[in-house]
Amino acid sequence: MKIGVLALQGAFREHEKSLKSCGAETCQIRLPEHLEDIDALVIPGGESTTMIRLLLEYGLLDKIKERAEKGMPIFGTCAGMVLLSKKVEDSDQITLKLMDTVVKRNAFGRQVNSFEADLDIEMFDTPYRGVFIRAPYIVSVGQGVEVLAKYQDKIVMVKQGNFLASAFHPELTEDNRIHKYFLSMI
Repeated sequence: MKIGVLALQGAFREHEKSLKSCGAETCQIRLPEHLEDIDALVIPGGESTTMIRLLLEYGLLDKIKERAEKGMPIFGTCAGMVLLSKKVEDSDQITLKLMDTVVKRNAFGRQVNSFEADLDIEMFDTPYRGVFIRAPYIVSVGQGVEVLAKYQDKIVMVKQGNFLASAFHPELTEDNRIHKYFLSMI
């Protein structure tokens, strides 16, 4: 199994480390041709408006959408969750529009308001420690979107078909259950 990790900015190296610890082969995605021989894609956190600008500049946006529409699984964390959404609340920001969700960017506050919290995640028997850094949350979900976790009644993890998204950063913990779960979706 070969998993591409979008390597334009953000914690892509940490995602690669987590995926490798689960037995997956990884590669860094920076150009459209890098998407051709992967089984799935991870879109890490970072700054979503910068990431969109780079996706457009390097011709990756349409290629990712094309692969996704053909069934390629995608996991987006933090800014990656924003990019997977159909809409960003109070913004005309371009997104991939792959998940029927509306997100609010930086919803828990600025960098100084970053925090960790134990989360009850649908498919796990024990709590998962979520790391939230300038995190978004999901304001609303459409039909077919499964809510997997909430924090203080805010939706912070969802699944829709081949797409998985979290507002928090599983790559910044030693707990690789979420990465294993994503690999099980492929």
